[in-house]
Amino acid sequence: MEILNSYIVPVIVGLCLVVGYLLKHLTGADNRFIPIVVTALGVALAVWMHWPQITPEVILGGAVSGLASTGMHQLFKQWIDGAQS
Repeated sequence: MEILNSYIVPVIVGLCLVVGYLLKHLTGADNRFIPIVVTALGVALAVWMHWPQITPEVILGGAVSGLASTGMHQLFKQWIDGAQS
């Protein structure tokens, strides 16, 4: 797990978190498509940030960061729901 932590890019996580939230609440997108969209967005942002030196580590960093935004959303959701109970 510590190996994946070295690939997380906070800027990408934040942007993907916002896009995922907007997809869920503004468009009513199906929950199963949101992780796919934020993963693709994470990869696209990582490629854009590191252009023209694209390596497998850059792609992995974007994908992990996009997926981390989904996990972060679920963490906050469960934390808030637990505080209200």
